[in-house]
Amino acid sequence: MAGSNGVSRRQMFKTSAAFGGAIAAAPLLSACGSGTAATKTSGVAAKSAVQAVLPAYKASSVVTADIPSVAGTNGAASDPAFLSYPASPPKSVAGAVGDGGSYTAVSPIWGSVPAPGNSYYTAVNQALGATLTDSPSDGTTFATMLATRFASGNIPDWLDVPGWNVSSIQNFAEGVDKFFKDLTPYLGGDKALDYPNLAAIPTGGWQAGVWNGKLYGIPLWTSAASIPGAMFYRADIFKAAGIDPATVTSADTLKAVGKQVTVPGKGQYAFEDLSTFLYQLFNVPANNGRTGWKRDSTGKLVNGYEVPEFLELLNFANGLAKGGLVHPDALAGDASKAKNRFWAGKTVITADGTGAWNKGDAQSGVAANPAYERQAFKVFAFDGGKPSMPLYPGAGMFSYLNKKLTDAQVKELLRIADYLAAPFGSAEYLISRYGKEGVDYTMTDGAPILTDQGNKDVTDTLDQLANCQSVTFNAGYNQITKDYAAWQADMVQHAYKPLFYAMNISEPAETAKASTALEAVITDVRMGRKSVADYQSALSTWQNSGGNQLRDFYEGIAKQYGTGN
Repeated sequence: MAGSNGVSRRQMFKTSAAFGGAIAAAPLLSACGSGTAATKTSGVAAKSAVQAVLPAYKASSVVTADIPSVAGTNGAASDPAFLSYPASPPKSVAGAVGDGGSYTAVSPIWGSVPAPGNSYYTAVNQALGATLTDSPSDGTTFATMLATRFASGNIPDWLDVPGWNVSSIQNFAEGVDKFFKDLTPYLGGDKALDYPNLAAIPTGGWQAGVWNGKLYGIPLWTSAASIPGAMFYRADIFKAAGIDPATVTSADTLKAVGKQVTVPGKGQYAFEDLSTFLYQLFNVPANNGRTGWKRDSTGKLVNGYEVPEFLELLNFANGLAKGGLVHPDALAGDASKAKNRFWAGKTVITADGTGAWNKGDAQSGVAANPAYERQAFKVFAFDGGKPSMPLYPGAGMFSYLNKKLTDAQVKELLRIADYLAAPFGSAEYLISRYGKEGVDYTMTDGAPILTDQGNKDVTDTLDQLANCQSVTFNAGYNQITKDYAAWQADMVQHAYKPLFYAMNISEPAETAKASTALEAVITDVRMGRKSVADYQSALSTWQNSGGNQLRDFYEGIAKQYGTGN
């Protein structure tokens, strides 16, 4: 948590994944945005139906960020940033929270499972006035566990369901009606104001929690600046070489700089495999990390594979590979050590999710090289023209309450959720995220730092049931926070919602084989093993064996349900 570009200790939660199902609810990043939601029969409801069930938004005034959020285009906004934790954390919850109830919960965990009844759980439950027993399950097999629970009907009182796991649950849209509590009567509209911390979650985070025209899910890790990632460079190496990163404003200038910093004799190469991060640079239509759709001048739907810019992208990547500017291990497909190569200065330019830019990265980089400094290029376009950055949905992970809970129990759990969603900087946030001071954590240089005991007991468990919007905070590394906040504030000025934005769509299964085959050729071209001409031939095959079918499929969606933006 401390030292991350957000409230989570694992940045994976700041990047959402597409849900399964025909078409699910569509989260938008605007605080007052609109979208589509699933209906029981078709999988989609009207925009007005979604708006009618969304919680009213009211920003929290409990804590003021050191670097406030900056509004961008199309509903995007940078995350608020903090340079220290308030010395006297204010309270955000008034009155009693729980009524002495006892509840079970299940959330994913990546790492060791903490001991039940530990000091952290005890501190939180004492503050809640209720007993919340979380039984975390291995995140790597969480989808299998969820599918089994849905098949058997064994649903805990409170269940975390990552969006990327939904596709493993058969008929999830029907399952939410069957197993989960409709929260619309409790949180819809102004009713959410009874739970101020939940109401302070930007509306864009709630929308994918709407299923069948009703609000079911409580959003997690909500951000109005969720994007594919950034292109990073070793600022220390640039400085030593006398390179001004501001001169990198096109693909040509990027390649020219790459030639300057490539020194094979030292084992130093300019680039990692830039992979799909090149979509942004070349303005290729993209949606949730893969090629998306756009309309050409005639109104026809065209896929990112088919636009002229994609050929520009492949020519560029192929040229880097054949020009000896990409690290040999990256060309061999070894992505597992990409970060190590960057930390060691074996590669100078890389691309990654924005969560890579944080305190932990700085510590690892400095351990490899004392001069280490990561920075990100400002968003630019391959031709030096107008850049653009596709937005991801505001949240991709939700928690749900069991349908069997009584009215009183639901209200008690929502008060607990409101406590867990306390804003960064509040007294409740300290307890819900760090436990008991002096046992689980200590305040050191303006930041809560986990003790040895805390590192055993405090894991991402309860904060995967409810939490506040994402913030940027890197304890003791304020310059990183300032740099990242400034970069993000600029980035959101170039944000756009791609076609079918945040509409969680499962494509026809029979088209997957064609897309997989095309992606294999793309990888070979990018790595210099095949030519762009090979891609053009493979593209024709893709169109005839699945691409045109996909086009018709998406045209049907657009005609019946709209495009989500």
